Order: sequence, then structure tokens, then C-alpha cells
Amino acid sequence: MSKRVEVARVYLMEGQANLEQMLEILHDEEHVLGVTVIRGIEGYGESGEIHTSSILSLSLELPLIVEFFDETERVERVIHRLQDKFDLKHIVSWPATSHMHKQ
Repeated sequence: MSKRVEVARVYLMEGQANLEQMLEILHDEEHVLGVTVIRGIEGYGESGEIHTSSILSLSLELPLIVEFFDETERVERVIHRLQDKFDLKHIVSWPATSHMHKQ
């Protein structure tokens, strides 16, 4: 079954992430259809400073992506809620098609 959804990505650094609180909102309070947290091995943001997991730097400030999807209205509402609560600066979203198989 195909369904139109909105996908959102929240870009963070490990040090600024309140993952437990964010996941509680996404899962327990907003009941978002799907959420994945991805840890990057290297990246840079607004500052231009490169953060890497190389053995030389052993950085604990690696990039994180919290990606989630649901109906467009819910995703927009959740984005605004997360921005207000966590002062998030970098979120992108786009329309997509979900191809979920119900069992």
C-alpha cells in the first residue's frame, strides 16, 4: 500500500542532542510512524569545523541525524515543537511515498 508522507531530518552534534527527550516526544507523545537515529562518521556544519571519528581525533562531537516520517501535517507540527523545545537550527523535510506492507 502506498501513502504520501513527509520525511524530516534533524541535524545535530552529539553534544547538543537530547535524544532521550526527542525520542520520547516522537514515539510516546506524537506517535510518529517511523524514526531512525544515524551517527555520522564525519561532517561539518555552520562553523565549518570538521568533526570526525578518525583514530587521531577520537571526537565525541560526531554528527547525528534524527530522521522521521509521517503525514505532512503531523511532521510539520512535530518540527515546530522540536524547534521550540530544543532550539534546533538545521532541519530539512521533503515529500515522499511510503510503501508499507501491513501484516
